Amino acid sequence: MTASHHLRDITGTIALAGAGKMGGAMLTGWLAQGLDPGRVVVIEPSPSADISALAAKGVRLNPATAHAADTLVVAVKPQMFREAGAELKSWVGDTTLVVSIMAGITIASLREVLGGAAVRAMPNTPAAIRRGITVAVAAADVSVAQRGLADALLRATGSVEWVDDEALMDAVTAVSGSGPAYIFLLAEELARAGIAAGLPEALATKLARETVAGSGELLHRSELAPAILRQNVTSPGGTTAAALDVLMGEDGLQGLMIRAVAAATARSKQLAK
Repeated sequence: MTASHHLRDITGTIALAGAGKMGGAMLTGWLAQGLDPGRVVVIEPSPSADISALAAKGVRLNPATAHAADTLVVAVKPQMFREAGAELKSWVGDTTLVVSIMAGITIASLREVLGGAAVRAMPNTPAAIRRGITVAVAAADVSVAQRGLADALLRATGSVEWVDDEALMDAVTAVSGSGPAYIFLLAEELARAGIAAGLPEALATKLARETVAGSGELLHRSELAPAILRQNVTSPGGTTAAALDVLMGEDGLQGLMIRAVAAATARSKQLAK
């Protein structure tokens, strides 16, 4: 079944705790794929104008009383989780599925604070344009039907991969969760290098931005491996090869990226404690 089929057919209540950028992107995706707005409760102390406007479409915003929801999606900031947990617990019943997109919060912590059967997920910011990639792991007591529902809710903002080992989530966070920042840094530094090579700032910035964005779209649409796409740009002894001799050299991008991802992985492990 497709995600849209799942979302259209949902008959229970979906409570969304936290409707900031990521929570808001998920909610927009759900409604776009046919989820009945009347099925959605949003718990957000500082709703944006866009989120507030959804109340007119039937979304229940900050209701005065809480009732156990079929699914609680937790999208609050990780450092706010334990503080918010006492209030959120009233939305969790014996059969509630808890789906967390909070970085570093373990399934054990979700169970301790909220109860319920838990799915831990790590999305990334391209979810805002429905081009995200989310990795999810389910607790042992999550049913096949609950996992399917979680998959449909997460797939509303892009693609979803499932893993069986929760320990992988720290490295997932380092690669795809934090990864968009690495790509944006590449665009920044490519522009800076262009300026250093003599280009006007506005032109260097546009060239870098469009090159990174266009290359990402080509990678998205192509079935070729990144290495093949790279080789297709590279003529032996040409300008690209000269640059790649630097980027792929002893102090090049490979070692730098390995160290960066290792640092982010280590930090994710610290935050989970």
